[in-house]
Amino acid sequence: MIGKLSGIIDYFDTNSLILDVGGVGYVVLASSRTLSSIGQVGDAASLLITTNVREDAITLYGFADALEKQWFALLTSVQGVGAKAGMAILAACPADQLGFAIAAQDKAALTRASGVGPKLATRILTELKDKAGKIDISGGAQMATTSKSSKAGDVQVSENFGVDQDAVSALTNLGYSSSDAYKAVMAAQEKTNDNETDTGLQSIIRLALQELSA
Repeated sequence: MIGKLSGIIDYFDTNSLILDVGGVGYVVLASSRTLSSIGQVGDAASLLITTNVREDAITLYGFADALEKQWFALLTSVQGVGAKAGMAILAACPADQLGFAIAAQDKAALTRASGVGPKLATRILTELKDKAGKIDISGGAQMATTSKSSKAGDVQVSENFGVDQDAVSALTNLGYSSSDAYKAVMAAQEKTNDNETDTGLQSIIRLALQELSA
């Protein structure tokens, strides 16, 4: 079983690359985000690997980091989500945002992925809403809102996502679940936006605590 490959990028395709490891070229499938971030042909690269062994084929799936690999395993544990759909979801909704999308039961974030319809998105959200809590979603993630689009995949991110994630982290440290903390912070942000009030960290935490105690 292959767990990691390090070598020289020899070739890129639409959804894969060939990684030359000591003169042996390994074909590795990867998400578009991973392919666009690991370098150019001729560069040295390392990928974490999930090996899928079937009677007729051995397929390697590559990931830029452990978080993406964890989410791939979790996504493909859902009935109806194959490796192709798992990669498509990771391309449409990056690993550092998936936890927030699932916590918020954000179907739209998943249906942006090619081949993922509303029914499959609902199944993923339902089956993973508890399992997703095992993966840390508070560090470095960008919360989904309707404020503006990022250039990478038109993912919607909050202009104050740094404050948002700090507020979620503070609430989870107080014992609230990631999902409840996320929803409370989103509600607090909506109130501050509607009333044009202070959007600082302490204000967001205070309003989120009010939401949680309501």
